[in-house]
Amino acid sequence: MSHRTNPTTTGATATTADTVSITSGEIRLAARPSGEPTTDTFELVRADVPQPAEGQIAVRNTWMSVDPYMRGRMDDLPSYIPPFPLGAALEGSAVGVVTASRSDLVPVGATVSHFLGWREHAVLDAAAATVIDTTIAPADAYLGALGTTGLTAYAALTRVAPVREGDVVFISAAAGAVGSVAGQLARKLGASKVIGSAGGPRKAEKLVTDFGYDAAIDYRAGSLEDQLAQAAPEGIDVYLDSVGGDHLRAAVAAMRTGGRIALVGAISQYNATVPAAGPDNLFQAAAKELTLRGMLVSSYFDLFPEWIGRAAGWLADGTLRTEQTVYEGIEQAPAAFLGMMRGANTGKMLVRLDG
Repeated sequence: MSHRTNPTTTGATATTADTVSITSGEIRLAARPSGEPTTDTFELVRADVPQPAEGQIAVRNTWMSVDPYMRGRMDDLPSYIPPFPLGAALEGSAVGVVTASRSDLVPVGATVSHFLGWREHAVLDAAAATVIDTTIAPADAYLGALGTTGLTAYAALTRVAPVREGDVVFISAAAGAVGSVAGQLARKLGASKVIGSAGGPRKAEKLVTDFGYDAAIDYRAGSLEDQLAQAAPEGIDVYLDSVGGDHLRAAVAAMRTGGRIALVGAISQYNATVPAAGPDNLFQAAAKELTLRGMLVSSYFDLFPEWIGRAAGWLADGTLRTEQTVYEGIEQAPAAFLGMMRGANTGKMLVRLDG
């Protein structure tokens, strides 16, 4: 990752708080990766921060998120969300404190969530920010359990592949950001048994000891299908898929008639340089009358108030346990992203920006 300074033009003066000219570290896309990204994919730049125009706010970011979907945006390919432009700062979820405002919607001093992460300071339209309540949970929780991470688990298991009383539920990437919430949520929704898959014995142990799973599969320790058959000899009813490939194949093989699969992600394929082979047993989906349904969390934002209302209470009383893996400083954001893609995190991978 290279470093340079790139000044930009300073805009109009904010009216609701005094501002001074400041610079901000930001991570830009330096090159489109072929296969797995490297540090050379990213560039750390220091840029002048423009003052907010009418209707805008300035935010000092305190936390930012790195997430698997960002890998797809590094390729110049059509998708459900536009690719990152070369030479421009990346984007993603962040939280921070409003330092200047030219909007009646958001006051100075408010803590907000927004989508201009990968930088220390952001200027954005006030309408693009959401004021968050830090009296019910710390700000960083809104990038994890109370953010799109938790919402993904909730939407997947209540709308996309709804859990019913007595179901056997299988979760892939179970020690990750979504999976560590999803396993606990499946239990709260009435599952009789919850099985998780993770990489390595330490993560597999944490599934049972910390995240409420009944059984854990270390997919590195042997045949995934054999381990799943041993953990659920009578089959499974619901599968939350964040991996694709061999995990999806194993889940289809283990599904009982009428089973439901939420297709949330396919991280095993994100760095592929040739088309990845799909499961070769999909005819079983027809024979078993399975439902395989894809989901984008953005289609379920209407569930946010409901989810936050429930999850904040569970966080407060300790019945929803979360974990974070934290990197410090904007310069460490690429390392956090690369580590997350390799499975180095337990729970949510975050970057703290306020020192």
